[in-house]
Amino acid sequence: MNNPYTLYLVTDEKQDIDTLCHVVAEAVKGGVTMVQVREKHGDVRAFIQRSLAIKDSGVPLIINDRVDVALAVQADGVHLGQSDMPAQIARQLIGPDMILGLSVENETQLRKAQELPVDYLGISAIFSTPTKTNIIKEWGIQGLAFAVKESQLPLVAIGGINDSNIREIIDTGVDGIALVSAICHASSPKQASQALLSLMNDDVELKK
Repeated sequence: MNNPYTLYLVTDEKQDIDTLCHVVAEAVKGGVTMVQVREKHGDVRAFIQRSLAIKDSGVPLIINDRVDVALAVQADGVHLGQSDMPAQIARQLIGPDMILGLSVENETQLRKAQELPVDYLGISAIFSTPTKTNIIKEWGIQGLAFAVKESQLPLVAIGGINDSNIREIIDTGVDGIALVSAICHASSPKQASQALLSLMNDDVELKK
């Protein structure tokens, strides 16, 4: 796959495991290119169980925050926040081949991240969103466009993105879009994914 970040599904930790499996399976059928499992409640056993349940979805599996869980389930990668394990240590633990992502929440973090052993950056948050209440900065379209120009690393936009603003996001030249609610809470995750991809592709091809 040329660009695994194109349509990046981040799971909703409030959904039970059956719903999770349904959402991921349908979203992948609809064209989702990568899935990140998020589990913020600290239950490692549940995190592992949920991750294993969707491991064979057919797209890369990324684990949010927890390097130990990523290694335990032999995931394709791990995504770190600014308060998680330092990227250099995470890279030593996971080796050279696993995908390593890092969230950046302001221009200083964006600049420093260019020197880190990561594969992509999550630009958070583009717009304010109910799923993330502790936002440091709302990048907006102009901020995202700035980040795209400044970064040598692939960028994935996340936060408040839906069918009403996705074209503006794509116009910045960003490498991918990460979504939670727009897919997880759709009546048909497959149709939602297809519709979002068609909006993205109608406007301008994502960078390959």
